[in-house]
Amino acid sequence: MNIDPQIQVQLLDIQGKDTEVAQLEYKRATLPAIEVKKELQSNFERARDQHIASEMILSDLQREALKAEGDVEVVRQRVAKDEEMLNSGVINDPKQLSNLQHELESLAKRQLDLEDVELEVMERVEGAKAAVQLLAQQKLDFSTQLESVSNELDSELAALAVDLADVQVERENLAAAIPAEFLALYERIRKGHQGMGAAKLHRGQCEGCRLTIPPQELNAIKAASPDAVIQCEECRCILVRTADSGI
Repeated sequence: MNIDPQIQVQLLDIQGKDTEVAQLEYKRATLPAIEVKKELQSNFERARDQHIASEMILSDLQREALKAEGDVEVVRQRVAKDEEMLNSGVINDPKQLSNLQHELESLAKRQLDLEDVELEVMERVEGAKAAVQLLAQQKLDFSTQLESVSNELDSELAALAVDLADVQVERENLAAAIPAEFLALYERIRKGHQGMGAAKLHRGQCEGCRLTIPPQELNAIKAASPDAVIQCEECRCILVRTADSGI
């Protein structure tokens, strides 16, 4: 393939734009805010799930507290009824009076036990309420941070998208002046060599693979026609000759 030397030099500009595109795409994929957002999203979801679980625990404890309160109230009513009967003077039989007094003593003990249970449950309810409030605040904090980072990331991505679009337009404009066959060769090489399709021959060294061209090969390049398309034997990049190629 023979291509005007000036057009070969222009290929370096296209390579430069392709390299710039690759750098922008890499930057877009590795923005620090991406990892920060992932971590905050994970923290938010964990806090949300813990908050939901804590609300369920609180709800169960509140039902348990209502039951404990109800149990105490039943015993209190029974005590009040027995005391009323005892104080009314209706019962004269000593045995019945003794039984009633014994029952009141048992009820008093039962009431104390139930009140202890009620107090313990209420303490657990208060602890559960505190946990619900704490987790709700944590969820809110993570949500606020997540929104802030998401906005920051969206802004950075939007700016990079503009830069990327500009470079791609510049690249398309440059490519329009390159013969289709020559450009197709460049594209094939670039796709198979990590984005490098053309490189400058600088002082006897290929800037694509950074290897020095052997003297015999360098002499062959020197003897070649100026419009001949030369490829590096090592990396297969199109070698573009310039005034400082060293030949």
